[in-house]
Amino acid sequence: MQSKAQIDQVLRQKCEAKEIPGVVAMAATGKEVIYQGAFGQRDLSKDDAMTADSVFWIASMTKAITAAAGMQLVEQGKLSLDEPIGKVLPDLAAPQVLEGFDASGEPRLRPASKPITLRHLMTHTAGFAYNMWNGDMVQYLEKTGLPPITSCQNAALKTPIMTDPGTRWEYGTNIDFVGKAVEAASGKRLDAYLRDHLFTPLGMSDTGFKIGDAQRQRLVAMHARGEDGSLAAIPFELEQEPEFHMGGGGLYGTAADYIRFTQMILNKGKGNGNQVLKPETVALMGQNHIGELSMGKMISVTPPYTNDVDLYPDMVKKWGLSFLINTAKTPEGRSPGSLAWAGLANTYYWIDPARDIAGVILMQLLPFADGKCLEAFAGFERGVYAGLDAAGQKAA
Repeated sequence: MQSKAQIDQVLRQKCEAKEIPGVVAMAATGKEVIYQGAFGQRDLSKDDAMTADSVFWIASMTKAITAAAGMQLVEQGKLSLDEPIGKVLPDLAAPQVLEGFDASGEPRLRPASKPITLRHLMTHTAGFAYNMWNGDMVQYLEKTGLPPITSCQNAALKTPIMTDPGTRWEYGTNIDFVGKAVEAASGKRLDAYLRDHLFTPLGMSDTGFKIGDAQRQRLVAMHARGEDGSLAAIPFELEQEPEFHMGGGGLYGTAADYIRFTQMILNKGKGNGNQVLKPETVALMGQNHIGELSMGKMISVTPPYTNDVDLYPDMVKKWGLSFLINTAKTPEGRSPGSLAWAGLANTYYWIDPARDIAGVILMQLLPFADGKCLEAFAGFERGVYAGLDAAGQKAA
C-alpha cells in the first residue's frame, strides 16, 4: 500500500512528540489486511515498545459485538427487536423517567409512556444515560449512592431513564441491557456466549472480559492527559470478577481481533470461514433505525473522563443497530452510510461497505475525544483512502 509510509510518518511523529503515548492501527478490506503499524510505548513509565499484538481496553467498541450477539438471537426468534424487553428482563418492565429533583434534592420520577424495546436499547433511544454526559445522572447517582456502570455491579443498572423511550437519542447504558438480554435468551453468561458464538468462530482469540496471563504480558497502560497537555500512566483496570459482564464496554482485545470483527461485517456476516450472522441481518444493522431523530453533540460533565463529543458537527448523524452512521462523505474520505464508533480511552473504528474497507486505531488515554488522538485517527484514515484512490487510478 503506497500510503503506508505516509501513515507511518503521521503516527510515529505523534508518538515521538509525546502527543500520544502509543498507538496500533490496522486497516483491511474484506479479504486482507492492507495496513498495520505500531508506534510509541505501551506504558510511558516503562521501556516496552508498542507491538501490533498489544492488548487494549476497547471499552464501547464492545457495543457492536454485544449487538451482533443480540442479533444472532433475534435471527433464532429468541429475542425480538420490537416486543417489550420487560418480557425478557423484568427489571425493565416498568421503567421510570427522571423528571428532575424537588427542592430538597429528591429525584422526581414518573412511569414511562411506553415500553422499552431491544431496538430502543441498540439505538440509544431507550432513555438511559451515562453520567459522563448527563448532569442529572451525576446528581442521581450521588443522591442514591448507586455505583457507576464501570463498577460492573448489578446495582449500577438500577437507574431511571431520562426521556420516554423512542423520543430522543442519548448515549448511555443501553447496550449493557442488551448483554443482559443475550444472557436471558441464551442461558449463558455473556463472556461464554461471546466466546462460543463470535470470538471462537471469528478467530478472535485475544478478546475477552478477563485479562488472561498471556494478554497481561502485552497489556497497554492507561494514560491521562494533564491540563498542560502532558501524559502520564495511571492505574486503571476493570473488575476482573464482575457481577455482570459489561456488554456496553467491558472487553479487552487487540487491533487484529477487532479487524476480524469488522471484516465479518464487510463480508455480510462471514468471517474466518464461518457465517455468524445472515447477510440480511448485517444489512439491517447498518440502516438508520432512529428515523427523524439524530445524534447530537455530547456535552461533557466529567472533564477528566471525556471532552465534548461533536463528530462532524455540520453533518446529520444517524444510528443503526449499535453503529454511528454518517450521512455524507467525511473529510477523510469515508463513504456516506458507513458505520463507526469508539471507546472511552480513545479507541476508534470505522466500516465502509461501499468501498470494502475498515480501520481500527487503538490508543489508551483519557479523556475521550482527545484532540491529538483524533488527529492521529484522521491522519490514519486519510492515508488509507489515499492508498485506495491511488490503487484505483492504477487499476483504471
